[in-house]
Amino acid sequence: MARPIWTGVLTFGLVTLPVGLYTATEDHTVHFHQLQRGTSDRIRNKRVNERTGKEVDTDKIVKGYEMDEGEYVVVEPEELEEIAPGRSKVIDLAGFVDLHQVEPVYFARTYYVGPRGKEYVKVYELMRSALHRSDKAGIATLTMRGKEYLTALRAQPGVLVLHTLHWADEVRDPADVVPELPERRTKSDSKELRTAEQLIDALTIDWDPADYHDTYEERVKKLVAAKRKGEEVVGEPEPPEATNVIDLMEVLSRSVEQGRSRGRKGGGEPPTGKKQAAGKKEEDLGALSKAELYERASAAGVPGRSRMSRDQLVKALAGTAA
Repeated sequence: MARPIWTGVLTFGLVTLPVGLYTATEDHTVHFHQLQRGTSDRIRNKRVNERTGKEVDTDKIVKGYEMDEGEYVVVEPEELEEIAPGRSKVIDLAGFVDLHQVEPVYFARTYYVGPRGKEYVKVYELMRSALHRSDKAGIATLTMRGKEYLTALRAQPGVLVLHTLHWADEVRDPADVVPELPERRTKSDSKELRTAEQLIDALTIDWDPADYHDTYEERVKKLVAAKRKGEEVVGEPEPPEATNVIDLMEVLSRSVEQGRSRGRKGGGEPPTGKKQAAGKKEEDLGALSKAELYERASAAGVPGRSRMSRDQLVKALAGTAA
């Protein structure tokens, strides 16, 4: 079992519940070491005194807040702890808000919240069930590891989760950072808008995070393996061109029909024999990257494969099944 990264109490009204916070996610990104080009020599970062150029041990480094240029006030860790007595061990729910009111841009990190002892399970589950049924989130502040956080407590099946949130002044106004934002909304009765809504309906799916995985991580690992063997590395195709505004309605309409045909069961004469096998083969191949398709094309001896696009590779490989 994992150890909690923070322990304290969760309070709502006159109820106090001892809890612990546990890391809810993990990073599986492919990490690289820094090397000097042409060698296998590692490059490492060092803490260096900028005046003397000498390396400084960690235990001799303190925190300094710059008041004026070159003038610092040194603050010790114990002093930071002293100015937040008690609060660093309390999540005091100030109130509850509807979940849809908290914009996704405010969410930062997520932690699981667990009861600290079997005797607190009943109170814990009562809180979780009440939050789940109300579809609300409890808002509170939390001091952890020398920093204060705005947080939102919400219910998931079987567990409470705590999200750290960005403060309001940390979230940028989109109008200040995103150029070319529309000045007014699309007319609510426009034909394009209604068709776009139909497209969303046609492409609506059930959410299951297990259906998705990090394909870029897989491609990086295959790239490394290919380079190690001295094999040819095939890049991914360029993204498609932007839709012309003039053709927008036509593209939307075709997209709706395509989305509906994917979800349509039956309807029309089903393909038989070799056509059915090739169609299934092409559907399966469509989930592969260009590098994976090229690898299969090489094994199958498909002629002209090095000059083919991703779609051409799919069709060529599907043809071999016919």
